[in-house]
Amino acid sequence: MIDRIFSALLTFCLLAGGTAAIGSALFESKPAAQPATVITLPTVEISGTRDPASAPIARNEVGAEPAARQLQ
Repeated sequence: MIDRIFSALLTFCLLAGGTAAIGSALFESKPAAQPATVITLPTVEISGTRDPASAPIARNEVGAEPAARQLQ
């Protein structure tokens, strides 16, 4: 009997404490943010070729992985 009352009281206190913590965090005044320095970097050009995707990137080796399942 006492454990049911205790768990209900503990739950209520946790909810009340959480509500008070969130409420105090919402209403506190925050200092104004300092202006940040913005740096612009030069553009980068990437030159290269792509390999054709003729081979599958990932495949399941049945012999290498005995625990692998085949989807049907």
